[in-house]
Amino acid sequence: MNASYLELQGIRKTFGDTIVLNDVDLTIREGELLTLLGPSGCGKSTLLRCIAGLTELDGGRILLGQKDIANLPPRNREIGMVFQSYALFPNLTVFENIEYGLKMRGVAKKERISRCEELIALVDLGDKRDAYPQNLSGGQQQRVALARSIAVKPKVLLLDEPLSALDAKIRKNLRSEIREIQKRFKMTTVFVTHDQEEALTLSDRICIMNNGQIVQDGTPESLYSTPRTEFVARFMGSYNVLSHMEATRLFGEGIGSAASFALRPESVRLLSVNKSTNEYDEIAAGKRIIEGTIDSVHVLGNVIRYVVETTGVRLTIDILNDGRSLRTDEQRVVRLALDPSQLLQLEKEGA
Repeated sequence: MNASYLELQGIRKTFGDTIVLNDVDLTIREGELLTLLGPSGCGKSTLLRCIAGLTELDGGRILLGQKDIANLPPRNREIGMVFQSYALFPNLTVFENIEYGLKMRGVAKKERISRCEELIALVDLGDKRDAYPQNLSGGQQQRVALARSIAVKPKVLLLDEPLSALDAKIRKNLRSEIREIQKRFKMTTVFVTHDQEEALTLSDRICIMNNGQIVQDGTPESLYSTPRTEFVARFMGSYNVLSHMEATRLFGEGIGSAASFALRPESVRLLSVNKSTNEYDEIAAGKRIIEGTIDSVHVLGNVIRYVVETTGVRLTIDILNDGRSLRTDEQRVVRLALDPSQLLQLEKEGA
């Protein structure tokens, strides 16, 4: 991967008195799939539209292969975009929708046919070649939109929440297909979503956005394991975000000087009070054992989520649902094994 293929420098955008993008800097490597992740209104879709040329910048530069494209019209940027709404032409067939961009670029008919047939096979729509969009499912329409965008061989592919209108099973299947296609063509891709699981599954790198800024970026593994601020910790999963007082109640003194801390829900061991002394000795090595009361239990597929009240603190604890999980009624007393090495100090927002 090249160090800098698509580079955003000081991107600014306001709508009226609202600052939507506040001096955003970002470098994307060639062949990388980068995801912009954040809550609604954080600026991620606006940033994508600025890259595509669909939204005019108030300031900043967009460099693609060292060429500033910020003032070029969308058709001259060599960028493909897939929208949440599919944006297919209802009067054109699957083949004709995919072929459209190639025709507009004056590609010879023989090459158009070859390219379209290849992409139709790639997105597994061979039996829908002559179907119209209204006769396709949502997942099939999104496959057509994806094939149409990559047919013109863009230098960068942008995807704006392309899976949000689909049901859960189709979303999982289609995001795997998108990743496989992206890897096959080694296509530089920017993907926008508000879904943490989607971002963690798809991405080479994730940029978390809030209030028009990138607040943290990194690999999926690093972002999940080492959030820097309360916002990132809360957004990346079900982290327990603790005040200094709460963390001290759980772990005792000597935890550090941070104002807040994060504790992953799966890092806490949930133990029956009926375990033998020997079993506790084995589990408790280097850990702090405290008692708590289960407030609620939720089965989340392969994970059982417990909410436990202990020392005036409510903790979320995730246990693998493997048939050996602690089965308990609500309000039952249990013991918790807390590992001090899993307690993360958080920075102040904006630090």
